[in-house]
Amino acid sequence: MKKTVLAAAAMAALQANAQAPGDAPPAQPPETTLRPVVVTATPGVAQQAFDTAASIDAVEGATLRNAQLQVNLSESLVRVPGVVALNRQNYAQDLQISVRGFGARSTFGVRGLRLYSDGIPATAPDGQGQVSHFDLASADRIEVLRGPFSALYGNSSGGVISIFTADGAPGLQAEGAAAVGSDGIRRVNARFAGDNGAWNWNLGATHFETDGFREHSAARRDGLNGKLKWKASADTRVTFVANAVDMPDVQDPLGLTRAEFEANREQASPAALLFNTRKSVDQQQVGAIIEHQLDAANGLKLTTWRGQRGTEQFQAIPVGTQTPVTHPGGVIDLDRDYMGVDGQWVHRTRLAGSPLTFTAGLYADQLKEHRRGFLNFTSPTTLGVKGALRRDEDNRVRSFDQYAQANWETERFGLTAGLRHSSVRFRSDDHFIAGTNGDDSGSADYSATTPMAGLVYHVSDRLNVYGAVGRGFETPTFNEVSYRPGGQTGLNFDLRPAYSRHYEIGVKAEPLRNWRANVALFQANTRDEIVVLTNQGGRSTFQNAGRTRRRGLEAALAGSWAESWSTYAAFTWLDATYRSAFTTCPGAPCPTAANPAVPVPAGNRIPGIPRASAFAELVYKHRPWGLEAGVELRHIGRIAVDDRNTDFAPSATLWNLRLALAQNVQRWTVREFVRVDNVADRNHVGSVIVNEGNSRFFEPAPGRTWLLGVSALYAF
Repeated sequence: MKKTVLAAAAMAALQANAQAPGDAPPAQPPETTLRPVVVTATPGVAQQAFDTAASIDAVEGATLRNAQLQVNLSESLVRVPGVVALNRQNYAQDLQISVRGFGARSTFGVRGLRLYSDGIPATAPDGQGQVSHFDLASADRIEVLRGPFSALYGNSSGGVISIFTADGAPGLQAEGAAAVGSDGIRRVNARFAGDNGAWNWNLGATHFETDGFREHSAARRDGLNGKLKWKASADTRVTFVANAVDMPDVQDPLGLTRAEFEANREQASPAALLFNTRKSVDQQQVGAIIEHQLDAANGLKLTTWRGQRGTEQFQAIPVGTQTPVTHPGGVIDLDRDYMGVDGQWVHRTRLAGSPLTFTAGLYADQLKEHRRGFLNFTSPTTLGVKGALRRDEDNRVRSFDQYAQANWETERFGLTAGLRHSSVRFRSDDHFIAGTNGDDSGSADYSATTPMAGLVYHVSDRLNVYGAVGRGFETPTFNEVSYRPGGQTGLNFDLRPAYSRHYEIGVKAEPLRNWRANVALFQANTRDEIVVLTNQGGRSTFQNAGRTRRRGLEAALAGSWAESWSTYAAFTWLDATYRSAFTTCPGAPCPTAANPAVPVPAGNRIPGIPRASAFAELVYKHRPWGLEAGVELRHIGRIAVDDRNTDFAPSATLWNLRLALAQNVQRWTVREFVRVDNVADRNHVGSVIVNEGNSRFFEPAPGRTWLLGVSALYAF
């Protein structure tokens, strides 16, 4: 009986996932509660999230686009327990995303997490990731994996975030959408999708721009995303994916001191205006996934990708600081080429009469980087321009992983075990050798074996109890080894990887019809934690800082009643602290006699991580009118700004409202929405810059804002 119910629910969920954006989901009997099917928890094996021994959530595409801007992951990741996605209101630095406290130290981009777009890694082999090319307008879902199972993904896998582009629905569909809002927000996007014979496709383009809530924070982003699937035969399927993003001259307002924040949260830092701080990014990426079923028991999957990313960033480094020839300057110019391949074999058999799935694979990727540094001035009065060359080097990082996992599912138990061995090699060749700036070429090798295991007990069809353990490791990124403390030249290859042990127990239940609840307790112990040593003018140096502990609780509740009403709530409590003392530098250069290192005592909170966060919503739907109205609550707790805990961003509780309408007229589906965020016009901090050396820790968030949007889909 149990397997029949699970199979029916899995089929219903897969059919729901196949719907393209804009399509209405198929009607379901009132007693049916769909259980999302996920693939991130156990690579190569699709499972219901409800039946895995892991904390994993799927945010469906309809939720991603429901009265949302559809530009930032922070719009929807706030719904996932254990995840903190803080919008810096600064498109030059991207979001600050952490999972159970991993990734919180990142000053730009995403750090300590594994990111995937349609199975193609968005995380480089050194662990640095980007999400600017994630296309929410065409997404089918986002899967978020936390805890011990992340070890299956190797280096820098404190958590895994995967986005999947929707398949095209049968026939042809064309869709256009637009939104306008506060602070000069404009978003226009178009999509063309369909399914015809052996071919299926979904192609989208997005243009976004904003004047910015703060002074000197205007941004523009143009993106393309496409997925093309070809069913070559009954046993072979090929998927082609491609995306590109262009963000020219995005202004960077930098952080504010507490005094500046309290005086005028809309201002930019004076240094940002003086040096015209800004950043330009362009990226192009292609990939292919070939899946072939050899026979009923064996299948092969080959994923390959290649891409290029260019970055030019103008920083607020004072002129006097750049005078020594050993200083790398105030302009960063990066050209990165990356590629990789992931080969996977999946074998399905039976053990003791129950299904056993075994997966094994080889993974290799490479990043080549040409890094140059320039002065950010040509004269003492001409600032914010590219000056003389001060750094020129070729860097390369390679990884090679071998992995295996087994998943055995019986009537009452599910057992998953896996092992991954990762090797990461860094090399730098220095071409800027002048005077006292010598040859700083060097290399470093890191490796680790990361096992994991999870056990789930199916108490009944509606109640699962599980536990999991695992080990993880995290190498420094090239950005983290790019600068040495104390003004020394060359890369900081003295940094060591951080190693962690993860533990988790949890319960997943459906206590009532159309209600679901998840609760998890977790702990992660880390040694040689990589932390910020100095951070000034957009430039950071890092060090290892002994032992840390992250422990907490996640809970989520979802349900509906009376056909028209539904609710969802997620809560996270996270205690993230240093368990051993170390020293840090409040300013640069450091350590010096004038600016000595200062102690950080054991027990201090890890900065960038709120102790409590929550999201809740109450939704009313009147289906005959296509009406949906919702009220949202978002809470973020106090956040320490530095290792010494000298200051905290205050907690904030925000209320948001949204209203949406939908009309179906013959072949047309038209939707309109309006939303108001921060209804009470609360003055709050959006994010913090961890350990900022000039005490410019605070990145303000806007007060009350509004957004209007409309979309129209035509089915041919």
